[in-house]
Amino acid sequence: MGNINEEINVVGALEALAIRYGEEEEDDDETQFQKIEKDPRTIARGYQIELCQKALLENIIVYLETGCGKTHIAVLLIYETIRRMKMPNKDICIFLAPTVALVEQQAKVIRDSIDVNVGIYCGSSNHLKGHRYWEKEMEQFEVLVMTPQILLHNLSHCFIRIQHIALLIFDECHYAQVESNHPYAEIMKIFYKPDVAKLPRIFGMTASPIFGKGASIGSLETLLNAKVYTVDTREELDKFVSSPKVNCYYYGTTSEDPHFAYLGRLETLKLESMLTLGKNIEDFAILKNTKKALQRLHCNIEFCLHNLGLWGALQACRILLKGDLVERSEVIEVNDQCSDDILCGSYLSQVCAYFAAECKKDYRIEANGTEANLSCVDNLRLPFFSLKLLQLVEILSNFRAQPDMKCIIFVNRIITARSLAYILQQIRILSAWRCSYLVGVHSGLKNMSRKTTNVILEKFRSGELNLLVATKVGEEGLDIQTCCLVIRFDLPETVASFIQSRGRARMPQSEYAFLVDRGNPKEMELIKNFHKDEAQMNNEISTRKSTSARVDFEEKTYKVDSTGATISSASSVSLLHRYCSKLPHDEFFNPKPQLTYSRDGSDAVICHITLPANAPVHQIVSSPQPSSEEAKKDACLKACEQLHGMGALTHYLLPDDDVDDDNQDSSDSDCDDDESSRRELHEMLVPYVLREPWTKVKNTTVSLNSYFIKFNPSPADRLYKDFGLFLKTPLPQEAARMELDLQLARGRSVLTKIVPCGTLEFTYNEILLAERFQEMWLKAIVDKSEFVTDFVHLGKDDFSSSALTFYLLLPVCMDKHRELMTVDWQLITKCFSSPIFKNPEDIITTCDHTSIMNDCLFLASGPMQIKDILNSLVYVPCKDTFYFVSDYLPEKNSFSIFKEQTSYVDHYADVFKSRFLHPNQPLLKAKQLFRLDNLLRKRGSGEPREKEEHFVELPPEICVLKIIGFSRDIGSTLSLLPSIMHRLESFLVAIELRQRLCASFPQGSEVSAYRILEALTTERCNELFSLERLEILGDAFLKFAVGRHLFLVNASLDEGILTRKRSNMVNNSHLLKLALSTNLHIYIRDQPFEPSHFYPFGRRCSVLCTESTQVEIHSSQDSNLKMGTNTEVRCNKGHHWLQKKTVADIVEALVGAFLVDGGFKAAIAFLKWIGIPVDFKDSDVADICASSRIFTALSGLVDISALENLLGYQFQHKGLLLQALLHPSYHNNYGGCYQRLEFLGDAVLDYLMTSYLYSVYPNLKPGHLTDLRSYSVNNNSFAGISVNRSFYKFMLCDSASLTQSVHKYVEFCNTSSNNVLVETVPCPKALGDLVESCVGAILLDSGFNLNVVWKIMISFLDPVMKFSALQLNPVRELQELCQFYNWEFAYPSVRKDRVFSVEAIVSGKQIRESASATNFSKKTAKRIACQKLCLSLKDKGYKTKMKSLEEILKSSEKMEARLIGYDEIPTDLNVINKYLSSTGFGSNSQEMHSGSVKPAKSSNGVRRMVDPTPQCSHSKASGNSSQAPTGDAVHKASAKSHLYEICAVNCWKPPLFECFHEIGPAHLKQFAFKVSLTIEDASNTHLECIGDHRAKKKDAAEFAAQGVIWYLKQSGYLKN
Repeated sequence: MGNINEEINVVGALEALAIRYGEEEEDDDETQFQKIEKDPRTIARGYQIELCQKALLENIIVYLETGCGKTHIAVLLIYETIRRMKMPNKDICIFLAPTVALVEQQAKVIRDSIDVNVGIYCGSSNHLKGHRYWEKEMEQFEVLVMTPQILLHNLSHCFIRIQHIALLIFDECHYAQVESNHPYAEIMKIFYKPDVAKLPRIFGMTASPIFGKGASIGSLETLLNAKVYTVDTREELDKFVSSPKVNCYYYGTTSEDPHFAYLGRLETLKLESMLTLGKNIEDFAILKNTKKALQRLHCNIEFCLHNLGLWGALQACRILLKGDLVERSEVIEVNDQCSDDILCGSYLSQVCAYFAAECKKDYRIEANGTEANLSCVDNLRLPFFSLKLLQLVEILSNFRAQPDMKCIIFVNRIITARSLAYILQQIRILSAWRCSYLVGVHSGLKNMSRKTTNVILEKFRSGELNLLVATKVGEEGLDIQTCCLVIRFDLPETVASFIQSRGRARMPQSEYAFLVDRGNPKEMELIKNFHKDEAQMNNEISTRKSTSARVDFEEKTYKVDSTGATISSASSVSLLHRYCSKLPHDEFFNPKPQLTYSRDGSDAVICHITLPANAPVHQIVSSPQPSSEEAKKDACLKACEQLHGMGALTHYLLPDDDVDDDNQDSSDSDCDDDESSRRELHEMLVPYVLREPWTKVKNTTVSLNSYFIKFNPSPADRLYKDFGLFLKTPLPQEAARMELDLQLARGRSVLTKIVPCGTLEFTYNEILLAERFQEMWLKAIVDKSEFVTDFVHLGKDDFSSSALTFYLLLPVCMDKHRELMTVDWQLITKCFSSPIFKNPEDIITTCDHTSIMNDCLFLASGPMQIKDILNSLVYVPCKDTFYFVSDYLPEKNSFSIFKEQTSYVDHYADVFKSRFLHPNQPLLKAKQLFRLDNLLRKRGSGEPREKEEHFVELPPEICVLKIIGFSRDIGSTLSLLPSIMHRLESFLVAIELRQRLCASFPQGSEVSAYRILEALTTERCNELFSLERLEILGDAFLKFAVGRHLFLVNASLDEGILTRKRSNMVNNSHLLKLALSTNLHIYIRDQPFEPSHFYPFGRRCSVLCTESTQVEIHSSQDSNLKMGTNTEVRCNKGHHWLQKKTVADIVEALVGAFLVDGGFKAAIAFLKWIGIPVDFKDSDVADICASSRIFTALSGLVDISALENLLGYQFQHKGLLLQALLHPSYHNNYGGCYQRLEFLGDAVLDYLMTSYLYSVYPNLKPGHLTDLRSYSVNNNSFAGISVNRSFYKFMLCDSASLTQSVHKYVEFCNTSSNNVLVETVPCPKALGDLVESCVGAILLDSGFNLNVVWKIMISFLDPVMKFSALQLNPVRELQELCQFYNWEFAYPSVRKDRVFSVEAIVSGKQIRESASATNFSKKTAKRIACQKLCLSLKDKGYKTKMKSLEEILKSSEKMEARLIGYDEIPTDLNVINKYLSSTGFGSNSQEMHSGSVKPAKSSNGVRRMVDPTPQCSHSKASGNSSQAPTGDAVHKASAKSHLYEICAVNCWKPPLFECFHEIGPAHLKQFAFKVSLTIEDASNTHLECIGDHRAKKKDAAEFAAQGVIWYLKQSGYLKN
């Protein structure tokens, strides 16, 4: 023990802090000190610096009373520790505080004192629960201030490792005792181990080092491995700290209790309510919990009556009535589910009415409690105010007024704090006191959040409030410098509580007051002991010499070697409860571990844990322990160890859905809110066939593969010039015969075929001519502006180095008889004879201009021969338009009428200011050059009809000749070619992917290239096909295949974990990673064909993209996409933005493609190739079938034959069917329920229904297919089957509320007409689950024969489709309605009593409508509210113009249903049976044994057990066994302990055992025991039972207890 009592040289101490272990401080540039500006040493007191110096050298505990500046010592220590850390040291300082208020307060002090980054972590920091998050926090902050629970959690699960902590500070460290289970103690015992290479410096702070029973200074020092230091002399402390004066205020007692009559009436009301419970509540668990809650509620009301008086008890009742069930449960400290109707209606309301009536008699208090005249002191009297409360009023009224007076009143109960605060606000003689209450944020009060608590404390500090009524949450750490009065309305329970609460009085001459009942000697003695214990503690500290040595505590722990995650037996209790809370549950089943205790022969305690039915472990038995608490911790630790071994807990010892690693990818496209993070820039693949260039060498020929492009227009109303495709590499066989139907206007189309024509040889000059011809026509139809000039220079660019594709599209002549194709060089030469091309003499001979003038026309560019003008391309500058000239009109000239009696001469003179020199020339018949269009996009359906070509008449003098011989039939062909080549390029990409898949696995050849193209084409392409339908099919199969795999290979995991594992495997984030790892993204076609982005050989892309310019080029496009515009930038690399979800969708679409073309085996092969395991073994199926045999013991409860007839299937393994009927609430000795089978059945039904819809409606749009699937495959639809087929009658459950809810829903379905759409009665989820679990059982029993399940599903379809039509998604329907009318919509929700209330609201111009609904599920409540609102709006005439789905289905083509892709061979049942026989599962002995246990069947299908402990034999388990025997081998408790449990369950007083009689001599004595018991109901029966004599007192007491239990059973209080 260290004391500081010498004179302290402050300057010397400051200098000493600059040196550590004799080493000089490093230069400022090498430390972090240069960043720190605030220096806490400058305001430090001498003893603070001295204690900080000690703390730098060793672990210490500072013991100083409140106000002495312990926190500043900690700040000094943090300051010195951080400034000595060398960068880039990642170590941190952690400051622990036991309450949220202290965490926030101490963090603020640290921030204000030194320049460091401080992170705050308390109960609300739920988002910081993964390794990635804590790594970021440790990088960002140097000091972490948190509650100890959070650090213990992080250390246990390795989010933070203790070797990374440089300094660990314990505020209020008196909680750290060796025998304590406080998180402080757990941290030190488990993680502060001698074998750790690097341990943190420990610094503890306390104002009361002894806290609680069994605590000692030695225990504190031992646990923290530290020495206690304090300041011995008071002189220096007195300069800064003033101690309050302690006074006792005594209030007297009357000769008789003024509240005695009220207490009798309260007891009567309680007993009446107890009797009502047994009649109205059938669920045993709720009955037990409600009785406990009622007893606690009664005790709280009695307490308020004694301590506050009649009016105070009335206010307490009103406060409790105003709150909801959750709030009431927290106030009266009840955590279990109970019936709130009984608490409020049967008891609380009656008590409130009774108190109100009593107050009205002599004291004018009306129902609202505000009419009482509290301004007169005479009205403050018994029995309305207790003597204790009157004494408090006197103290407050007599306390002398001070400018800034503040008072804190401490009470022990939440209800007292709230009631007392209200009363003090109403008493007008105390109007100077502005009052509020302060309770913990976990008190259950909706208005007591952390924010509210901080606001109240700030108001108290500022003086807006000057009186706080606080529970013990205000005892520690509240730094209110101006508090001058502290009153203990309820006495403190410990000396630490006394010291802590006294420390809140910080003002000089402040007062600390006890309210003491002078008639209660215990209270007088308690106060004396407080002073005595404090003096003894101070004396021990001043005289003690610490001999602290590091102790390695041997705690029971379980450690995972691979990660280092460690839990103790104490923390395993909360972990086990957390795991159970994560199990799948609903409003009728709340999974919790059930604990019972028994004693072995040595009187040691054994804990038996029964886990919920859907847990993989059913029963755990502890080894014998000296106490119940130790037995519970031992059993829980064993349970956690087993759960980890079975995969239910991760390697970081967390429930599977908790984040324990990097599984949660922030890039998951399902949940990203940032638009930019949902897209990535990728490069599109260019097919290798189109990438190979030809080589041009003089005097050599080039051999190119040639393909004739054949056009077949429908109707045949146009002429198309023959063209051919020429490229170096031959097209693959599928592409060489490609057919394409191009969609034109007015329903017209052109069927295009590619016909191989061998190879053609090109000379050097011919290849140059061909390249320039392609360059020419690309400029003419795409870049028209380049032909506005007087000449065009062709061939100046070398496209060989910049082109992405190498192919030529040239006019050809086809000899149909010899099937010989040649290039039309005559046409090409004629085109190049045009005067617009520079130096045409280099290509062809110059045209002869000596023709006769009669054969010429004067154009704007000069005279030209008519033969050159016809079938050529001209340009009209005044209109800035190009035209094809098809003929000339000798009968018309420029004086002809243009329109409305206006001639061409006048029209062009007026509009364009043109004057004709040759007006008598014949007009030209011309057709405008087309605008290049995407002919692949979807167009409206309609009958194809001829469309006449539109011609115009042009005066020759306004025309400029551009390309000779460039006729309109060439233009017609060229309008088609870009679309054809875009499709060919996409098709070649699909072929490349197919070739890659064929090379990777044999089944890759089973899918066609066309199907792959469909799977690669997104809806954005706006083509006649897209991946949407295949994606829907693939998604359903992926869910089924992965679900089946997980179900079989993880036989011990519950349905919740299976669902999460499946989600992790099939979600968009994972599929995206797989697609990127296999480079599938480069094949995706996600952009509609844009003619302006057509860049074949001969047309250069102007946007040159490099690594340095890539971001700049495409960032503008990204901005446009964010704003909703579809402006795209096409670069020379072919980059495009892809949604991450799109990449993931491709995987599902390819699965669908393999299903349609190749079947299950091909789809599974693809999944294996991409990295998704879906395989399983026959033995996996056999194992699960074998494990189901234990459920045959329940066969006496169910008419199996009747159910099999309803299902249309005969089971070979009856246990599977029985398991499919077990609701998780059903209590049996084997564990297990239908949830795993439900998981499997849901997956297979989803695929089968999707296969049905996909095949029956082949032309249904993807969106409608998705809607129909969601309408058909949902729980409500399956619930309709359950009702229609009466499956619900066979369900086994132990929840009376579920049975009642099912019956209500069945009655609703049977009585409501088909046009009743509103879901007025909620649909229990269990009804739909029952259908899914039965289907899952059939699938397993049949060896995964989908044909069997398909037939059964088809038989279900009529009720499904009928019911699903009534269950359209109302949320989407409402949203579409709001979008149509431009309304705003919202869904505000409130949760009360564990029930959600959701309101659907729409608002717009002159409309505001709403509807509300309540349900245990928020999603269901939202759906029902939207459903009601939709009906209301439709009744008022608001409807969309879109067809309903039913109307669409009626008009859709309907085909025969088929099961798509199923080609698997079912698991051979004979193999399964042989496997079962070989493993011992096939013996009849086990079936006979299991079948002998037949629980009684009740009329309503629900077993109600009032007796909490089954009387069954128990086979002893060895100390090492943690798994209890199943079946009959349930442990047997003693009758005496059983009787205590019965009394606890029914909230009766404990039984009284006394030795009633002794007989026999001393060495042969025998004893008889009497048991007294009061049955606290309306009869208030008092029972006494005297047992026979026995040689041992223990046996005699046991015999008497058995007699009482027998009587209770015979009288109907217990069920046999």
